[in-house]
Amino acid sequence: MTKTIGSPTRFSLPKLTYRVWKVWRRNFDVFMKTVQVNFLPSVLEPILYLVALGFGLGTLVTTINGVRYVEFIAPALIAIAVMNGSFFECTFASFVRMYFQKTFDAIIATPVSVEEVIAGELLWGATRATINSTIVLVVVAAFGLISSPLFPIVILLSFLGGLMFASIAMCFTAIAPNIDFFNYPSFLLVTPMFLLSGTFFPLSQLPEAAQVAALAFLPLTHVVNLTRNLILGVTDMNLVLVGLVWISVATGVFFVLSINLMKKRLIK
Repeated sequence: MTKTIGSPTRFSLPKLTYRVWKVWRRNFDVFMKTVQVNFLPSVLEPILYLVALGFGLGTLVTTINGVRYVEFIAPALIAIAVMNGSFFECTFASFVRMYFQKTFDAIIATPVSVEEVIAGELLWGATRATINSTIVLVVVAAFGLISSPLFPIVILLSFLGGLMFASIAMCFTAIAPNIDFFNYPSFLLVTPMFLLSGTFFPLSQLPEAAQVAALAFLPLTHVVNLTRNLILGVTDMNLVLVGLVWISVATGVFFVLSINLMKKRLIK
């Protein structure tokens, strides 16, 4: 499918150059041509959640951890935008570019390497996460649901968290036999994170074993915790530090892993 060289037999650190940004720029240019289509859902979705859950269900809930329910879920909606923006960009969209459009083949026919193509895809996935979450952040701010001056840091967190989710997603893309395969990680990973990562209710409401599992195995949990602290004000510095370390380590591991897995798939 790509350059014909010996298949990689071991995992190694990727060798990247400035050409990574060429791949990123190609995806950015395509995105800008359809920005109107991509923009509207990103704006309407958080508004619907805030109205239906925050102001609707919120009338039946007094407060959670000392804040109104709508204020509790608003940061979670930003974190969900980070997850969805990068995960689906680096599964369905990347698979289409790789398998149906043959975009990867065309790029690798140039001096750009396989590693650089995948790294560019991952950085673009993180960028999509940042774009989506920034739109939601503006919506949340418009509703007056931000109470901490630290909220601009959420944009930086969105890129880091987006890179993590993009790298995890690319691991699935590397082993996907067909596009329908992505129904499995969507249902078995994304949906549980959407519901059980402290998004719509505190983790403390779950059994202790489930709380530990969420913190250990559900990446969205840490993105939600950090975003909530940055939007509402830091209340637990230990939780913030644990989250930053967890996300940083996971991002590094899955970034390297995803590139190596894609190399094994693409190089023949």
